Amino acid sequence: MITSTAQPPATTASMAEEDSATSFSSLQTDIIEAHILPRLDGITLAATSCCSNTLRQISSQDHLWSKTCHSTWPSTRSPRVCQIISTYPDGGPSKFFSQAFPLLEEDDHSCSNVRPSSPSAPPPSELISAVDIHYQDKLIFSKVQETETVTGWFRCSPFRIDLLEPKDVVPTPIKHPEGDETCTSIFNSMTLSWILIDPIGRQAVNLSSHKPVTVQRHWLTGEVQMRFASILAVDSGHVQCGIVVTCSVSEEGDMMQIREICLEIEDMDGMHINGTGCLGILQRAMEGKKGKGRNRVQEGQRRYKEYLEMKKEIQDRKARTEGTLDTLCMALGVSCFLAFWCFILFR
Repeated sequence: MITSTAQPPATTASMAEEDSATSFSSLQTDIIEAHILPRLDGITLAATSCCSNTLRQISSQDHLWSKTCHSTWPSTRSPRVCQIISTYPDGGPSKFFSQAFPLLEEDDHSCSNVRPSSPSAPPPSELISAVDIHYQDKLIFSKVQETETVTGWFRCSPFRIDLLEPKDVVPTPIKHPEGDETCTSIFNSMTLSWILIDPIGRQAVNLSSHKPVTVQRHWLTGEVQMRFASILAVDSGHVQCGIVVTCSVSEEGDMMQIREICLEIEDMDGMHINGTGCLGILQRAMEGKKGKGRNRVQEGQRRYKEYLEMKKEIQDRKARTEGTLDTLCMALGVSCFLAFWCFILFR
């Protein structure tokens, strides 16, 4: 009688998993914590924490997530931002990362007929902007700016946050070639992060599309204007939260320099919204659901294209309505003119 010693496939797979788990668990915890996890980016670190209870405990430590936030956004090294992140409830730096890294969820943010919910807390009395610009993965600009939101000037004026004074410029490694080569280079190589933070409510949202949705070069001056955008749902439809970065030619004439970095919000008619209206919009965006953080570039560009198509459709509809009204007014005017002369001639 011959007895088979072959193991069923399921048993073999189970043993392989046990061997793999044993070999991984044989590593010292301090080796994993000191030499493996610090090398991971935020998305990979979050995925690693789902692999086992041991990894979940190690990966949830604040110092790992603080390092991840600082490496992803150098502006978060600011003492004010560090203090805010450290007091975040339910996770501290990891909670902040989960708010600031991804785009908003499709249901809250896309060009669909979604009525946004009302904010659950009073409007913030202050907004903090943490902004970082990279070119070819090298940091070229980083700044933290505080904006008060309680004065009448802010609430009644069009919402706008400028990071540079009129005479300030930021040097860049971007060369100034002829033709459209500059636009292509910037589009493929520049990234921007604009994290807006509510320091009291401990909420944050990244308003940038990560990469530009449009890059335009002025044919005469050679200036290059980049637009990073997020499309936010509001009661009346959608608004564009646009970040404009303008580069001009340096005095030497061979390099580009940044002379404007601003954030503004406009509706589908191209009208800028005042501070009071923007506070509610931004607060809903901070409290909205966040996505998984993947495909941010493609998703941001898709939503911006969708927004432009909807905007064009509304403009075309208005143009047709105005054309119809003009025709009716002209016909009414002609009818009144003819009726007047008929009355004069045949009375």
